[in-house]
Amino acid sequence: MKGWKNIAGGIITGAAVGAANGIFGGGGGMIAVPLLSGMMGLGGRSAHATAILVIAPVCLASAVVYVVSGYASLPVIIPSAIGMTAGGVLGAKLLGGLPLSVVRLIFVAVMLAAGIRMVLP
Repeated sequence: MKGWKNIAGGIITGAAVGAANGIFGGGGGMIAVPLLSGMMGLGGRSAHATAILVIAPVCLASAVVYVVSGYASLPVIIPSAIGMTAGGVLGAKLLGGLPLSVVRLIFVAVMLAAGIRMVLP
């Protein structure tokens, strides 16, 4: 039965992350990490790494929809994608070397900053 629980949890987690990413244009990882930790029982580093891996195709799918709909600008996307790729490689390397408590603190700080930014004009 545990197998079915993991499959159902994965589908629910994936649907929540995909919906958030599609609606907000990103940020699915902010939902994925807590869901992967709580619902799926993954440890901190595994939850962060898994979130990154599952977010990649979700971001690509959302980006295609945004570009086709005319909401995204390719001259902005290309340099941003280069920078984000470099940042992603650096972040992935840092994840393996940072203490989990520091990773959690950074994650909370980013979530808090994003929430405050959404509320303030």
